[in-house]
Amino acid sequence: MRSQQSLEEIAEIHLLLEDIKKEYETGIRTVLRKNNPTMFANPHTIPKLQKIQINRGLGLAAQNTNILKKSIEEFTTITGQKPIITKSKKAIAGFKIRENMELGLTVTLRGEKMYTFLTKLIFFTFAQIRDFRGLSVRSFDKAGNYTLGLKEQLIFPEIDYEDVDQTQGFSITLVVSSSSPKTRSRTIDKVLNGMILFKFLRFPLNDSGYYEKYSSFSEVNQVWDRKKHLRRKRWSQE
Repeated sequence: MRSQQSLEEIAEIHLLLEDIKKEYETGIRTVLRKNNPTMFANPHTIPKLQKIQINRGLGLAAQNTNILKKSIEEFTTITGQKPIITKSKKAIAGFKIRENMELGLTVTLRGEKMYTFLTKLIFFTFAQIRDFRGLSVRSFDKAGNYTLGLKEQLIFPEIDYEDVDQTQGFSITLVVSSSSPKTRSRTIDKVLNGMILFKFLRFPLNDSGYYEKYSSFSEVNQVWDRKKHLRRKRWSQE
């Protein structure tokens, strides 16, 4: 017989699979505010996913029309949206790059397409990665956004193995938006907001490794402050 906790987890996953946007608006936001009335007294401070940016750098290979066309088709198939071709802003002779030269592709997903892609990424795509052990919590940036890299496009169910000439990866950035007050505008608070949101969305964050020896978040915060102090001390001596 399944435990009550496992049944609740299964129910949560089914709700997210059915409509992840609706579950966030009606379920997750309410739970966050109820469990943390002091932290999220203002509803605008509750973290939310603003957009997802997907990028692929092709370099000089983008000058090959067939390679560029194939990448555009893959992006359109995976995201449901046609990508924008990124171009160089200035010439760099050492890298044989001219000004306004095509170098890669980018897509920005919002709204329904963003949530559709997120559902596919969490519940289907990560499961296709060999020896997948979760994603590092150390990939958050100072703004609380999360960036991950995928080595190949074959892990997406829409891509047919026989149609792929060469495996190419891309980077995915999940941009989190939250209007934090000045008292909670530090980097550690922004990262914490992102971690809380992703945990509720069943994002496979791996909390072990570097952080498993600490029993509470306050201990991790103290370690960060100590390292910051030592870094400043070293700089002042130099």
